[in-house]
Amino acid sequence: MIFMARLEDLTQKEVINIKDGARLGFVSDVDINIKTGCVINIIVAGPCKVFGLFGRDSEYIISWGDIKRIGDDIILVDVDVDCVLKECARR
Repeated sequence: MIFMARLEDLTQKEVINIKDGARLGFVSDVDINIKTGCVINIIVAGPCKVFGLFGRDSEYIISWGDIKRIGDDIILVDVDVDCVLKECARR
């Protein structure tokens, strides 16, 4: 599959898991292989801590291979949410 887009275009798309229909959120970042220029993962901010306040301490790291379809408004992925939800690295 060949797909060309700007990061700005990807961040405006909502990510939906086709396994359970869950809305994971919007793309917040991407991992790119600098040598090849290929996207390795998309990163979606995880669930909020308390009542949507106090930020987030986890994120979904979704492999490019797990993306099934990229539409005008959404990105469909096929993932096990428990496997792709990772703790954020402290910066």
